[in-house]
Amino acid sequence: MTYQELYDQLNYVNHSREKRAYYAQLVISTPELMPHILKILFKVNDPISNRAGWLLEFVCKTDLTILFPYLDTFTEKMHTVYQDSALRPVAKICEYLTLSYYKKKDPLTRKHIKSLHKERMTEAGFDWLITEQKVAVKAYTLTSLFLIGTEIDWIHPELKRIMEDDYHKGSAAYKARCRHMFEALKKFEKRT
Repeated sequence: MTYQELYDQLNYVNHSREKRAYYAQLVISTPELMPHILKILFKVNDPISNRAGWLLEFVCKTDLTILFPYLDTFTEKMHTVYQDSALRPVAKICEYLTLSYYKKKDPLTRKHIKSLHKERMTEAGFDWLITEQKVAVKAYTLTSLFLIGTEIDWIHPELKRIMEDDYHKGSAAYKARCRHMFEALKKFEKRT
């Protein structure tokens, strides 16, 4: 499938699980489509980029390893994504990566995620937290930054400060995630 054919097919991707699963399976069975997906995702002013984000999230949920050869590109350009419907999947993919690396301690994930990738996820994550973003983006980012912060000392104090500053103006869902993160931070501090 060419870039243009995939681009045209993305017009048929929507939020339905059925459509996303169908196209995710297509990408998983044809990994050479990944550069096309990323190219479309990072056409940030194009409404189709949202659909590439939805698809990439579903692909990564099914098989995270398909992203590994493209981590440099993904982490280098993810900070450029700004449309809500594209940014949410990017933040979710960062959460998948950090959960796989820190919680599951997946050997393949640990082999492929480098310091530079964590640095880029951290930088983008803090940008997302301090700017006006939807709750889902912030929630996924809190998890990612908490996990990266188990390795990088300065992250947890900054994360805690931002949550304390924003807690009073956050939605009920944001406050709930913050309470969960405050508990996680307390438990982590007791272990160290």
